[in-house]
Amino acid sequence: MAGSPFGWIDEQERGRRAAGLVRTLRPRPAESPLLDLASNDYLGLTRHPEITQGAADAALRWGGGATGSRLVTGTTQLHAELERELADFCGFESALVLSSGYAANLAATTALAPHGSLIVSDASNHASLIDGCRLARGATQVVPHADPEAVRKALDGHDGPAVVVSDSVFSVDGDMAPLAQLAGAAREFGAGLIIDDAHGLGVLGDGGRGAPYAAGLAGADDTVVTVTLSKSFGSQGGAVLGPAKVIDHLVNTARTFIFDTGLAPAAAGAALAALRLLRREPERAARARAVARGLHELLTAEGLQAVRPDAAVVSVRAPSPDEAVRWAADCREAGLAVGCFRPPSVPDGISRLRLTARGDLTDDQITEAVRVISRTAPDSAFTAAG
Repeated sequence: MAGSPFGWIDEQERGRRAAGLVRTLRPRPAESPLLDLASNDYLGLTRHPEITQGAADAALRWGGGATGSRLVTGTTQLHAELERELADFCGFESALVLSSGYAANLAATTALAPHGSLIVSDASNHASLIDGCRLARGATQVVPHADPEAVRKALDGHDGPAVVVSDSVFSVDGDMAPLAQLAGAAREFGAGLIIDDAHGLGVLGDGGRGAPYAAGLAGADDTVVTVTLSKSFGSQGGAVLGPAKVIDHLVNTARTFIFDTGLAPAAAGAALAALRLLRREPERAARARAVARGLHELLTAEGLQAVRPDAAVVSVRAPSPDEAVRWAADCREAGLAVGCFRPPSVPDGISRLRLTARGDLTDDQITEAVRVISRTAPDSAFTAAG
């Protein structure tokens, strides 16, 4: 008699448990007493009254869902308004809104890397970019992290279309890619550049216009940028920004756009409200960066190994996956929510606590967070810091 068709899952589960890599869902309540340094709500806008009102108004006017794909019934006037204002804010000719940042990355990489093309991808890129490379018909060459010279070597000798793909701010350590140098390497060989600015939009650039804007790449005819609306904008969804002809091409060829239901009007309304709020209050971006620097300075003063942040992500090294899990759990028990990154989420195999430097945190909250992290840290976390 044949065994269970999913019996192999048991063996994999035992392996995960032995390695300390079991993941579980933890539903959060609507109101939590925890100090939140775990989410991606970089500007603290998710519960801002203007953003929640924008979502509510959109749902009441346009309905609870988009009703269909963007090319059928899923495009409302609200979607078009969001695309126009987002492109203008970030300095690009055109924008296309999708149901998630993940879908935006799949759309850009698959549609812009046809058969015969070369994709040069940073080794530390986000999983959505990696999956986009896997699904694209072009060949992918992975190069060492943040290494423009390696990009040059990969492009040298290739005959055909090519794109260089990189995060702007890497989600694990919060370090920033050398975007101007990457653009220089790409242009030397006539390659395009796809930048995932999920962790830069709202935090970097003039008033939060993003890392490509800060690097002088906004509006360039060889640069395409993907963003998410679920981090700094406190909503949901994603977008691709770039030249109008590129966006038109995605409308006609990107499968995660063509065959996916459009972004819900409530999410579009919330994102548009956040964008308009950030235009009025550009200092929010600078505050998020200041909070990140403050966290880093206080943590390293305690003897912990924290990576110097380039945006709003602060990474604190943990001795092992098991100790990272216990450390995060002890923080939660003490009233502080932190992220816990372990393999395979971390490409270098080093487990970490990942902290979100939200722009709405007070100085007292920053001090309290550092106190809890330091007090609950494993002894070996200090040893690792020297």
